[in-house]
Amino acid sequence: MNIIEVATQGHYDFVNITEQVTAQITQQGIKSGAVLVFVAGSTAALTALEYETGVLADIKDVLENMAPEQADYKHHKKWGDANGAAHIKAALVGPDLLVPVKDGKLMLGQWQQIVLIDFDEKPRSRQVIIENLSK
Repeated sequence: MNIIEVATQGHYDFVNITEQVTAQITQQGIKSGAVLVFVAGSTAALTALEYETGVLADIKDVLENMAPEQADYKHHKKWGDANGAAHIKAALVGPDLLVPVKDGKLMLGQWQQIVLIDFDEKPRSRQVIIENLSK
């Protein structure tokens, strides 16, 4: 298991981590099988998508319509913070990806990248865990 640290800005910070994950695959010598990529934290998520400004804006718009940052969440009353929407969005997108590996390469589609999304209200350092499931 390896961990990479990813600095984020919060408020829909989309970070393409494909190169870091690929580097870990190479470093671990994984030739075939699968890797689990998991972000530790309840206000961030991982997805595989085309890392393109239009797609990123569309995802932000859809998620903001579903769980607006400025809504009055019960979570705010419980903890005195303002990241209730971040928790909901992270739960909807999910914390992990299972990615096949063949010939030492991630089996992603031509336009597909591994993207970390930080929904929290402030900058953070996120830990992304990469586990070789090919052992």
